[in-house]
Amino acid sequence: MAVLPRSRRFTVEEFERMVHAGVFASDDRVELIEGEIIEMTPIGLPHASIVDRLTMLIARRLGDRTIVRVQGPVGFATLHSRPQPDLALLRPRKDYYATRVPSAHDIFLLIEVMDTSVKYDRRRKAPLYARAGVRELWLVDIPARVLDVQRAPSADGYRDVRTLRRGQSLTPLAVPDVTLAVDDILG
Repeated sequence: MAVLPRSRRFTVEEFERMVHAGVFASDDRVELIEGEIIEMTPIGLPHASIVDRLTMLIARRLGDRTIVRVQGPVGFATLHSRPQPDLALLRPRKDYYATRVPSAHDIFLLIEVMDTSVKYDRRRKAPLYARAGVRELWLVDIPARVLDVQRAPSADGYRDVRTLRRGQSLTPLAVPDVTLAVDDILG
């Protein structure tokens, strides 16, 4: 009788214990997605440039109305996930989330910058964020030179998806008095 190999899924708690036990090196880029430990792709120069550009744009325009988390964890325990989006705009807290990981309730906006990870971010992470209840997601597609705005999360994905191109602008749901130009984001 042949025994088939099976994969081992992890909970957020087990993943956290591995992180604290030093299972991963400090420079390992891993995240937990639906119980699987995923090795993230290396960050190239175009990707890093857009993340830096977005960080500066958002920090300048939003000031202390949000915490801008760059490539740090957010958590969805019921979905066994601890992703690390490129940017997370979080509800302000005095402790800057020192005592707990931000959940969907704390997230105003997630931004994923996609260069080599376009399929993965669109097919795996965007649906995960929608199921978690993240109210707004921006996908910056470097190869296509577009920005997808996804809103109205549901169990089946985002119900409102718009693709924006150069010459257009967008406004985050959480800060309706701030408008960003797609040209400023793409550079």
